[in-house]
Amino acid sequence: MNATPPPAETLRAALAGLLDGLPPKQAAQAVDRLIANYRGTTPTDAPVLRDRSDVAAYAAYRMPATFEAVRSALAALRAAAPGWEPATHTDVGGGTGAASWAVAGAWDGPRTTVLDWAEPALALGRELAGLSGIPALRAAEWRRARIDAGLELAPADLVTVSYVLNELTPDTRTALVDAAAAAAQAVVIVEPGTPDGYARIIEARDRLTAAGLTIAAPCPHSGACPIEPGTDWCHFAARVSRSSLHRRVKGGSLPYEDEKFGYVVATRFPAGPVPARVVRKPQIRKGQVLLDLCTREEGLRRDTVTKRHGELYRAARDTAWGDAWPPPGEDA
Repeated sequence: MNATPPPAETLRAALAGLLDGLPPKQAAQAVDRLIANYRGTTPTDAPVLRDRSDVAAYAAYRMPATFEAVRSALAALRAAAPGWEPATHTDVGGGTGAASWAVAGAWDGPRTTVLDWAEPALALGRELAGLSGIPALRAAEWRRARIDAGLELAPADLVTVSYVLNELTPDTRTALVDAAAAAAQAVVIVEPGTPDGYARIIEARDRLTAAGLTIAAPCPHSGACPIEPGTDWCHFAARVSRSSLHRRVKGGSLPYEDEKFGYVVATRFPAGPVPARVVRKPQIRKGQVLLDLCTREEGLRRDTVTKRHGELYRAARDTAWGDAWPPPGEDA
């Protein structure tokens, strides 16, 4: 039986083949500049990825992490709306297509259009998609488009905007979120898991609900976020396998890293948000598990689950940061 490798493995293999021979010093210089944009310190009206060396460095350093973060957000959407499946997908500011790889792994065959203003990124993304062996990716359309206040989006079932808002000026961010809300049945926005990234997510969340969409994830409700501004921020983590080039470029020794990200999923169709979501890494102590939750009715809450809770305690020990609580079939 010839099983198709999962998109994460296929992506790593495609990157390894394309980036073989890239000088680590050249890649490191490009990565250092790109990190400043990733962290949101240099909003710009110009493309961040300027040439093939920039794009190759970005693909090696950021594409697997973006893929895992978007895959986590899509998993939350699928859990909230298990019967829904997009036929069309627009990846705004998609660059080399990490979000499109995640979409191709979540559903079979959505027709994807990747929009970006950096032609080198689109070219490499198209090349990677051609190596994927995944029909939907190989059939994707890669279109150059300026991501600015004048951007018009065609109607689509799903619009993804991943690690893009941090590159834009405030007016352009607002216009992009409004355009996504007007065009899509479901909008997925992902940003770095930093206080500034959280602020952009909350700003986008507010605009999406004002446009008539309902929050499907990660929040258990569409009301105001219970976090007091300036005191904390909501974010999650996804485990990312590091490539050998990634380790050489940044000097890391571990074969993995944890990507911190924030996200919001909003829909125009019925979806079932979780009753509560784990918003910090669970604390496992002797005979008990401490869970920090965002809940539908009570806002932020800490639950202590002990051995006397039986099956619920065993479920708590297996619960991860970002998971729904309680697990399906269990009562808290």
